Order: sequence, then C-alpha cells, then structure tokens
Amino acid sequence: MSRDQKLKEDYEQILKILATKFGEGEQLNLDAIIYLIGVQELGKGAVEFKKDDKVNLMHIAICRLLEPFGYYEFEFFDDDGWPHYKVLEELPPLKSGEQTVLIKEAIVLYFKAQELIPN
Repeated sequence: MSRDQKLKEDYEQILKILATKFGEGEQLNLDAIIYLIGVQELGKGAVEFKKDDKVNLMHIAICRLLEPFGYYEFEFFDDDGWPHYKVLEELPPLKSGEQTVLIKEAIVLYFKAQELIPN
C-alpha cells in the first residue's frame, strides 16, 4: 500500500471516530480537528473559550502537531497553564495542498501517539 493511501485510510479512520465522539455523526473539518487537539493539549477540559483563546488553542495544536517534524519545541507552561513553544525551524513555503497533507500526516501521527488508532 502506498504511503498516500495509508495516510488517507488512517485519516478517514480518525474522521469517523471524531464524528462519533464530537460531531454528532457529522464529519469534522480540519480546523475543528486542530481546535480539538488544542483543547486536549491545554488540558482544561470543556471550558467556554473567548475568540482570542480559540485562535491560541489552534496555534498550540499546530505547534504540537509539527513538533515531531522539528519545526517547534515545547518551551514551558505559563502561569495560566498554557503551553508555549519556540520555533526551531521556519516552515518552508508550501502550496495549499502540501500544507494540508503535512497537517493531516501530523494529525495521524498525533492520534497514533494517543493510541486512538493503531500504528
């Protein structure tokens, strides 16, 4: 099986699981998945977040997702418990489709590490 096909199958499996747990059966889009990962990484549970906090949650998720690729490194938790990352390497210029593939690959790796789907 090709790498692209395996990525597609793993990502589809994640979509099904998340649709059942969080989407009332409806498939979540990429932004919603990134947001959920941010909430998970913050670790405060189901809390009402302000608009700025939602943007920050998505930033946390992107940093966490791209950490295994060497782009970010966890630095510290601030006094409010929010994780902070430092940039290790700037992302190369990517076309929209390439960005999507990179993020989907990172999401699959994240959920495998969380043991939501098998390796």
